Parts: sequence; C-alpha cells; structure tokens
Amino acid sequence: MERYNQIWYAFGTMALLAVSALADDVVVLTEDNFEKEVGQDKGALVEFYAPWCGHCKKLAPEYEKLGSSFKKAKAVLIGKVDCDEHKGVCSKYGVSGYPTLQWFPKGSLEPKKYEGPRTAEALAEFVNNEGGTAAASFIKSVSPSHLSISDKTGLSAIVFDLLHLQGIVLQNQYFWSNVKIAAVPSSVAVLTADNFNDIVLDENKDVLVEFYAPWCGHCKNLAPTYEKVATAFKSEEDVVVANLDADKYKDLAEKYGVSGFPTLKFFPKGNKAGEEYEGGRDLDDFVAFINEKAGTSRDGKGQLTSKAGIVESLDVLVKEFVAAGDDEKKAVFSRIEEEVEKLKGSTARHGKIYLKAAKTCMVKGADYAKNEIERLQRMLEKSISPAKADEFTLKKNILSTFA
Repeated sequence: MERYNQIWYAFGTMALLAVSALADDVVVLTEDNFEKEVGQDKGALVEFYAPWCGHCKKLAPEYEKLGSSFKKAKAVLIGKVDCDEHKGVCSKYGVSGYPTLQWFPKGSLEPKKYEGPRTAEALAEFVNNEGGTAAASFIKSVSPSHLSISDKTGLSAIVFDLLHLQGIVLQNQYFWSNVKIAAVPSSVAVLTADNFNDIVLDENKDVLVEFYAPWCGHCKNLAPTYEKVATAFKSEEDVVVANLDADKYKDLAEKYGVSGFPTLKFFPKGNKAGEEYEGGRDLDDFVAFINEKAGTSRDGKGQLTSKAGIVESLDVLVKEFVAAGDDEKKAVFSRIEEEVEKLKGSTARHGKIYLKAAKTCMVKGADYAKNEIERLQRMLEKSISPAKADEFTLKKNILSTFA
C-alpha cells in the first residue's frame, strides 16, 4: 500500500491541468434544480448572494474565474444562488448574510461553511482539497518513455511497475492534479499614456472611460459591472469601454479634471473634450446611456434588441409598400431605393437589408416575411456565433416591418 501511495504522490507532483477561462461558467442554482445538482455525484461549492450586496459584487470576478477554471473538473460543481429570488433555498441552509460560501460534499446536503480568503486562488485551493481535485485530472496518454523520473527514491521503477500491473487500464481517469486558476481575458480596453490619444481621441469611436485608482473601494465594487458593460458592447466596432489607472497616469487624470474615483467620462465622436457621466452605476444604466449616445441597440447580455436595424424613414415607406397593390409596389420600391441612397454608416447597411426584403417580397409574395422570420427565429435558438446572432436578429427585426 505504501508503494502505491508513493505512485499516486509521484503523479500528483508531475501532472498539471491547464483549464481554459470562459465567462459565465458558474452554475445558476434555483429552488427547482438545487437538489438535482448539489449533493449528487460531485462535490459543490455554492455562493449564496444578493444582487444588491457590495461584497457579492466584489467577489463576482473572482468567483467567475473559479467557475471557469473548474469547468472541466468532473468531480466538482461551482454554483451560485440568488437569495432574493430563491429565499427558500437560502433559508434552508441557514444563510443570514451575503455572500455565504458553503461546500457540499459528494452525495451530501450537509454543508461546510467556507471561512477563508475570497480570492480565486484561495477558493481553488479549498475546492481542490475538499473535492479531491488535488488528485483529479486527466493525462490523455501515458507510456513509460514519457514518464522518466531521475531521482534517488526509485520512482521511475514504481511508475513503470504501475503501468504494467495486470488489470489496470489507463483510460484517462486515474491521473490527477490540482486545478489552477486561469486568467480571464477582459473586454475593457486598458489605457496608458502611450495609447490614450489613439483610442480615446479617435473621431470614429464613442469611448467611455473610467478613471480609477487600484486602492479605491468604489472602483473595486464597480469593476464586475464595468466588465459586463464592456462585454455587452464588444461586438460594436465603433464603441470602446476603457479604463485608466489614474494613480499611475496622474498627468492624464489632471488634464481631464479627475479629482475623485471612480470618475467616468464619455468621449463621443463629436466631442473629444469629454463629458461627465452622471448616470447610475448599474449595468442597465450604462447600457441605456451608451445606446442613446452611440445609437446602438444592445441589452445587458450584449444581444441586439428588437429595435436594432430599424430605420424610421424607411418604416414609413414599408407601410406604404405592404399596403400597395402589386402594380403600385414597384413605384414604392423605387422610393425606398432613393431613401436608402441618402443613408450613411450603419444605417446604410441596414437600408440594404430593407431593399433586399422588399425585392424578395415582390417575387415570393406576402407570406415571405412571416416564413423567413420563423426560419430566422429557429436559427437564433441554436448555438451560433455572436456575429451570426447579430446578422439574423437584424434581418428578423427589419422583416417584421414587412409582416
């Protein structure tokens, strides 16, 4: 037995898991699915939180890193419960403050409270120890030639013996290592003295800038929300959500009148002197502000809204087009063409979709728009890229004016 303990120790020191970091890998738990997910065939770390809680907001980016890093660890689940929405679950497990972190062992609904530091690294160490992932991840192919160990303890011989033990089959399931926290890429553009003018003063961009200080508590609380704002608009080529360390770049902060942290300024295409952002600091507040100022139509998840692509001047003509008889439609179509020629920028691109829709309606008849909308909706319900989702949503929105 001691010999095999040496073997597992040898592999534990040799293996390292590289886990890709993807956002939103924390499992959302509710009253309906809690006991289906927790207390089953894997250990679970659960955060009980409230959306309004400042400490919860501060923990959010660390907890998302944790979820991303453990996404492929089959022995562990990283989850969270919104206690405002699911009071029954939180009450059942004795939650009285936020955030509360509890560990549920495999096959058990008797939790152990986590009392350690609230960093991704500290949480990962705790989960590795409790969940067995300090000894749990895969080595996809192993041969003695790949496992040469030069030491004075005889580990090479032990490993060789293990690989040749009768009855042991290596199928990517017996070798383990600590799960490591992987860096989560940020959607926020990081400004410096070298790139500030190139990014912020670009006349073709609408730029929101947060001037922050690393020690500022309010800045830390804002960080997870600000990251979500940047992520929501990352598909918009003409919108940039950025930040500047005003402690490090004091000259730039002074130039733009920054005296407290965080200070948020908006630099639209037509005003590179910058204007103070004085709105709310919730995700919806930022999204509404950018949509209004930049002419975009995104929601907090970065998806296009039902207003995206709609051009009011063309909508008036489309109503005439739909109501017109077959002979009159050609004349209205010509007026739509004339109006599209006047459009610029993104509205010009949307205008081309209007033209194509009108032309196809004349060929395929009145039912075309309705049938195509249904087809696009089916496509949107599938797993598609954000770019394709934008493309299909724009077409669907514009076709709805013809239906």
